[in-house]
Amino acid sequence: MFSQNALKVLEKRYLLRDEHGSLKETPEQLFRRVAFAVASAEKEWGKTDVEIQQLADRYFQSMYSCSFMPNSPTLMNAGKAGGQLSACFVLPVPDSLEGIFDTCKNAALIHKTGGGTGFSFSRLRPANDRVASSTGVASGPVSFMTVYDAATEAIRQGGTRRGANMGMLRVDHPDIEAFISCKQDTDRLNNFNISVAATDKFMDAVEKNEAFDLLHPTSKKKVRSVKAADLFSKIVENAHGTGEPGLIFIDRINNSDPVEEAFDERGNAIPGTEEIEATNPCGEQPLGPGDACNLASINLAKFVDRQKRDFDYPRLKEQIELSVRFLDDVISANSYPLKFIEEATLNNRRIGLGIMGWAEALILMGIVYGDEASEKKADELMRFMNDTAHDASEKLAGERGVFPNWQYSRWKSINRPMRNATVTTIAPTGTISIIAGTTSGIEPLFAVCFIRRVMEGTELIEVNPLFEEIARERGFYSEDLMQEIAQSGIVSGNESVPEDVRRLFVCSHDISYSEHVRMQVAFQRHTDNAVSKTINFRESASVEEVREAYLSAWRDGLKGITVYRDNSRPRQVLNIASTRKSGNGVRRGECCDSPDETGGEEIQCTVTSSSSSTTLGSNDCAKQPQAVNPRPGLETSENAQKKARSANAAGTVTGPQVKRSFSKYISLKAISFLEPSQEPQLFNNSNDRQRAMSSISDCPECGYGSGFMARQESCSLCYSCGYTMC
Repeated sequence: MFSQNALKVLEKRYLLRDEHGSLKETPEQLFRRVAFAVASAEKEWGKTDVEIQQLADRYFQSMYSCSFMPNSPTLMNAGKAGGQLSACFVLPVPDSLEGIFDTCKNAALIHKTGGGTGFSFSRLRPANDRVASSTGVASGPVSFMTVYDAATEAIRQGGTRRGANMGMLRVDHPDIEAFISCKQDTDRLNNFNISVAATDKFMDAVEKNEAFDLLHPTSKKKVRSVKAADLFSKIVENAHGTGEPGLIFIDRINNSDPVEEAFDERGNAIPGTEEIEATNPCGEQPLGPGDACNLASINLAKFVDRQKRDFDYPRLKEQIELSVRFLDDVISANSYPLKFIEEATLNNRRIGLGIMGWAEALILMGIVYGDEASEKKADELMRFMNDTAHDASEKLAGERGVFPNWQYSRWKSINRPMRNATVTTIAPTGTISIIAGTTSGIEPLFAVCFIRRVMEGTELIEVNPLFEEIARERGFYSEDLMQEIAQSGIVSGNESVPEDVRRLFVCSHDISYSEHVRMQVAFQRHTDNAVSKTINFRESASVEEVREAYLSAWRDGLKGITVYRDNSRPRQVLNIASTRKSGNGVRRGECCDSPDETGGEEIQCTVTSSSSSTTLGSNDCAKQPQAVNPRPGLETSENAQKKARSANAAGTVTGPQVKRSFSKYISLKAISFLEPSQEPQLFNNSNDRQRAMSSISDCPECGYGSGFMARQESCSLCYSCGYTMC
């Protein structure tokens, strides 16, 4: 039912434990716990115990069969006392010291329960602005982002999972240039994704090459003017350099949202109707201040009729209807961390039903990801899903009533009763897609084969099941071929694989950025909320290509865009550091350079392939390039694996896997920096270097050499341990 990796992820992140840390439930018990807790919400509408159990059985079957998965907080917390089940929150950041730190505290409470938070810092006065109450000057939005980042870092040590944030600033804020470049130093704000909230006025000025006014957030008076094209160039250049900031088209988001601003008799905004100013951490769920959303995804690969090479739409319709009911029940079963969040969330009852397994479904139907046929199929599928989900929400409204803010929504203007303000979202599915054993969201394959390092350094080659099935059926499967493919992850240039199979198993970096954008556009066209996807670029991509991707997103109707260019984050090249015979450890980067240091004894520098290892003597070790010790005095045990920055390239190999002249691969006992001038000594040619750079994992949980991080779904996912940034 579940793969070994899925079981590992479930055990590490989801299965309940007792006070001693021992597991106290199985995967089956987990899904029964969730199913019953959610179905029990229907007592509110008079369902009997028998009816609730019948519904719980249906919920259980859809999850246990991997046809459907809710967001992680629901899996983690349903059925627990005070279980918080929502994934996404947006919190207001008012322009006062008390308000700023109240919001920071509220975010910490949400992170503790596994939720992610989005903030707009656009209300804060710019840096060096006068503060009348203290006669001092303001420090500006970016400075307070560092405070929030530090708080998130502390909470992740003891919470259910690592906290994640989205930081946004309106493009017309006077501090926008400082915000755009605030993550150029990639050691800063690592618990934040950042996006610029671009207005229609700004994008129009970019295309017309006009001046653009930056406005004081309180007085709305012009502070200064800039050339819109120059400001846009700064956004593009930073995105090309580091992958951030992304763009959110904030006016488009508000214009398409069905809930309109409304006020009570005292002039206060009704909770849930305020203007949307930010999104959740990965950008797919726009929300107003205090609003929250519950997400879930249907595994499309489970709904392909392999004989007809098309979706089984009647079965899919049943699952969509059940999923909408499930998500509405989650809203009622939820325990909310704060009262104002509960009010806004219950007033709108937003849900976000999405998909995963899109790439796998295309393969099953014989459609090449990125081709025109795949875009047409995406449009057809998402139209069906959105229409069916709307119908299901309308049916629930007949049973349970409309959402309270319906009277202030466009649904009322067309006289369509709805239980939920919005129903569809394409959200990241990183960890739940591992559980379901399918591809993430609407992303293409990231690798056909890759190497996973498990306990005690054992390396396992993981092969995409569909690729293995086809390879065996057509007679070109061999373990040697799988090992060869695993070094790069892709098959596009491997002539041992038939051409039609190479085309079908296209990976992320085989696809042009324009094809990535068009796929996102096809899904956004029929999605209520937004679409989480990463537009992947090769390392050689130009700034102009990133600019064109951002402009295409604007022109083609996207609500937001995230890009990532290979190797655009700083990396650390890995090198062997020998260990002293005494076993007391060595300094990071230290290497013996003469037999005298060890009395001629052998030093265990293990060089491994998949089935063999070689022990190098001290003279051999002396021939290896020495490494620079970036932090003298840092000790590392013989078996320690230290974390370094990742190249995050396509088709990555779990590493460290640095190719050597003796045609084996180095399994590092310790990790260090190299001077740039020393890098070429590690590689036979540029292709080896690229593969080595692709092999360095950036997972902050399982460490280097145990997996690889894929940049996808506007997020990061470790395929080894299931860690996700969001």
